[in-house]
Amino acid sequence: MNIKNIIEQKLAEVILNVFQLKDIHLEVQENKTEFEGDFTIVIFPLVKQLKKSPETIGMEVGEVLTTQTELFESFNVVKGFVNVKVKTNLFVEQFKELNEFFSTIEKKNATVMVEYSSPNTNKPLHLGHIRNNLLGFSVAKILEEAGYDVIKTQIINDRGIHICKSMLAWEKFGEGKTPAMQKIKGDKFVGNYYVEFDKHYKQEIAELVAQGTSEDQAKKDAPLMKEAQKMLLDWENGDEKVRNLWNEMNSWVYEGFNETYRRLGVDFDQVQYESNTYILGKDLIQEGLDKGVLYKKEDGSVWCDLTDEGLDQKLLLRSDGTSVYMTQDLGTAVERFKDNNIQKLIYTVGNEQDYHFQVLFKILGKLGYSWADQLYHLSYGMVELPNGKMKSREGTVVDADDLMQEMHNIAKEKAEELGKLEHLSEEEKENNYENVGIGALKYFMLKVDPKKKMLFNPEESIDFNGNTGPFIQYTFARIQSLLVKADYRYREISDVELNQSEKELIMQLANYKPIVEKAAEALSPALIANYVYDLVKTYNSFYQSNPILNQEDENLKQMRLNLSNLTAETIKKSLQLLGIQTVNRM
Repeated sequence: MNIKNIIEQKLAEVILNVFQLKDIHLEVQENKTEFEGDFTIVIFPLVKQLKKSPETIGMEVGEVLTTQTELFESFNVVKGFVNVKVKTNLFVEQFKELNEFFSTIEKKNATVMVEYSSPNTNKPLHLGHIRNNLLGFSVAKILEEAGYDVIKTQIINDRGIHICKSMLAWEKFGEGKTPAMQKIKGDKFVGNYYVEFDKHYKQEIAELVAQGTSEDQAKKDAPLMKEAQKMLLDWENGDEKVRNLWNEMNSWVYEGFNETYRRLGVDFDQVQYESNTYILGKDLIQEGLDKGVLYKKEDGSVWCDLTDEGLDQKLLLRSDGTSVYMTQDLGTAVERFKDNNIQKLIYTVGNEQDYHFQVLFKILGKLGYSWADQLYHLSYGMVELPNGKMKSREGTVVDADDLMQEMHNIAKEKAEELGKLEHLSEEEKENNYENVGIGALKYFMLKVDPKKKMLFNPEESIDFNGNTGPFIQYTFARIQSLLVKADYRYREISDVELNQSEKELIMQLANYKPIVEKAAEALSPALIANYVYDLVKTYNSFYQSNPILNQEDENLKQMRLNLSNLTAETIKKSLQLLGIQTVNRM
């Protein structure tokens, strides 16, 4: 229990015992004013009950707290606020408790599944996937820290017309080449054939339009599109040749994806494939038809009418019997709850899919699945780069691998300018550049509220000042240097007087676990990012105003070293929740 909770508890006792009032909650805040005191108590809720002025009530509350408890040294009243100064021994006890229980996690006895990434196997990962992966992975880490069991998963979109386009283009134009032969990552290799399909498809459309066909009809009549659609039907019918090509090309893509995931520092406990779940989705369609929840049109297509839910009619199965994304998502959700004992399923997907998930959850509810209300769409805004920055060759999509390499390169340039890593080996330098560069990318992405659209600026993200990853990593490295110079060992201290900056640092450290709980509830890594930034600012202020290594009072020196050490541990753990590594030298 932190000091704020202790004050709130004592307040509740005072209100009940002295004023005989039940169910009155007074807000307690850290005191940020120029008036003396560590915490501020807001007493306005008592005014109506006691029919006295705020000043009178404030004096009465302050007097009781300072005379009838052992917590407070003094108080002052400013209008409807009581500022209280807490006795030093309570801060020392708070700090001791923080050290003892910092690494303990109170289990929630509930399992949450978090889905993220979920790429298509027809192209490499891009900037949007980076935000998706970082957000999903960080939310999973935060939930674990809050005491939940977590299953990290992805559903790979490994089938469909878009996959067949890449396959058909490779078959027609690939000349038997492989990623190994071309010395190119497998996901990029296959993605190039998706682009190749589109190039030839557009040529065919233009030729048909020139012959007098309407553009809409030309898109349907283009020979390449017809061949791709036939390939999709052949795949669904289990054609051996098509299936073999599909397996081989997907294996190239997975090797490429895994390389990107390793560098990005994300992983998965489970991986599902749409090629396995779309059939289950079809079974659910029949179940829905039998129950009268779904209906079939004259052309054989199957729909769900959600107009009574404020939505519209949703296609679930095409007239030719092929499935749509919704079909597959229905099957995947059912399979996840069947195979795992989960209490919540979180989909990390961009806000352009808001409507899709509203429909998905409603249909599952109509089909009678009681867990439909345990589904949650973690909707996030799109991410963009400043115009002209790092555009891909096509000029539209920013490649994830290119962006990570660019971050590495910027970190290297900054480090070489500062010249502080000269004593390290080349391997150590490269690790440092990687941790700082990728850390800057992750922090900049995650410090923004997930719901907001964001602009990612590589240069700005790697600044060593301000609310950035490198600024926080640098403070951690500074503390490590301090602890090494002091030959630090933890030793408990009790008889010491603390100044205001030391108290403020302890209060910030005590905020770690409540912030983790809030971030887990809100599914927002931004709360962790901005907490650790505030912690670093508080520590730097403490560091600037308090001598540590030169402190003659050994007890006070030990206390300040203890404070520094726990701050470093809290920085490290906070950054780990964001998927960011620390460095000992910068």
